[in-house]
Amino acid sequence: MNLDKIFHLRENKTDVKTEVIAGITTFMTMAYILAVNPNILSASGMDRGAIFTATALASFIATCLMALLSNYPFVLAPGMGLNAYFAYTVVLGMGYTWQQALAAVFVEGLIFILLSLTHVREAIFNSIPKNLKHAVSVGIGLFIAFIGLQNAKIVVNNDSTLVSVFSFKGSAADGTFHSLGITVLLALIGLLITAVLLVKNIKGGILWGILITWALGIICQFTGLYVPDPELGFYSLLPDFSNGISVPSMAPTFMKMDFSIVFTLDFFVIMFAFLFVDMFDTLGTLIGVASKADMLDKDGKLPKIKGALLSDAVGTSVGAMCGTSTVTTFVESASGVAEGGRTGLTAIVAAILFAISLFLSPIFLAIPSFATAPALIIVGFLMLTSITKIDFSDYSEAIPCFVAIIAMPFLYSISEGIAMGVISYVVINLVSGKAKEKKISVLMYVLAVIFVLKYIFL
Repeated sequence: MNLDKIFHLRENKTDVKTEVIAGITTFMTMAYILAVNPNILSASGMDRGAIFTATALASFIATCLMALLSNYPFVLAPGMGLNAYFAYTVVLGMGYTWQQALAAVFVEGLIFILLSLTHVREAIFNSIPKNLKHAVSVGIGLFIAFIGLQNAKIVVNNDSTLVSVFSFKGSAADGTFHSLGITVLLALIGLLITAVLLVKNIKGGILWGILITWALGIICQFTGLYVPDPELGFYSLLPDFSNGISVPSMAPTFMKMDFSIVFTLDFFVIMFAFLFVDMFDTLGTLIGVASKADMLDKDGKLPKIKGALLSDAVGTSVGAMCGTSTVTTFVESASGVAEGGRTGLTAIVAAILFAISLFLSPIFLAIPSFATAPALIIVGFLMLTSITKIDFSDYSEAIPCFVAIIAMPFLYSISEGIAMGVISYVVINLVSGKAKEKKISVLMYVLAVIFVLKYIFL
């Protein structure tokens, strides 16, 4: 099989080895979703094993579609944040059943398919100014780095300052050093190792960083420096094959959607919330990662975006049928792009690993968050470099970019960053009389109004 012919490797200045390493890296940085998604969604009463299978299967199908429809190195899976909204807000907060919530996700996916086929999502992508697109990339970089710092517990909650740095002295005093403290130390060591590998320009540096950090953790477990404490959420770092190799049944969640509340106002609100967050998280991720990979054309447009958006939309409906929350393009795709991934071959490699993970769940469930955290922080740095492409000499461009950048990590949301960036861009240019000169598109005005209405009514 001629991979160059299928994925146009030479044309994209890449090769099979680079794409394979990029695919493995992206998968490793987002493999945590296979452990986290069942944890979150099972709070709604769903079967944990079924969610694991649905997560891996939906990710495999949607990512294959991404590779075949657009030839981009983007990987999809059930989105973080959207799964928490599904379980904690819709089911536990509003009192709907998980079957009704799945119906909302399924309908949202169908609407997305229509919007993708009718160029609406593509038009939105193209209407966002170029500087703002680079700002989205930077904002996502800070957001990813912040998630990495939190996953590693380097940054912790603090009542007086909201967040603060982890205290090793405190962990020694309360006896948690051998569970929590040592993992924070390993994450910091992993961060330094990954940074050195990158400086030395070693191929697959981010992937090696994850594997070396995990291996150091296993050594610490064998020597007694790391002691698993399941009550605190610290588990053995060794894969547990005690139950053999088997794929958990998807029967408890497969095709269990309940459409009984489809014609109620509440259903519309739930579905719109899923739709809104997914749409702008996906657009934000596509803008950010594509901008970092220099995939945008001279007008700031992404060629073949229709295929990318369609795979996301179909993935969401397929995911709901399997029994998982909204499937979206993962921001961790940036880690594979940072390794040189430029085509759908990167996505296919990650998709195959999702399929294999169905049979090797113990291995992927054993990768600890402190091992993937350094990768996320380094990817955050790599995405931050897009800040040099923003025109800071024009304040009417630079200030909205700044607003979009800081909103993402501070408000913990890609879509909020886009919303605030768009609103501030339109208002600042309109009030300062620069709107005509900037040729702001009608769609940007419409988006700004929609975002303002969202803050008023949702």
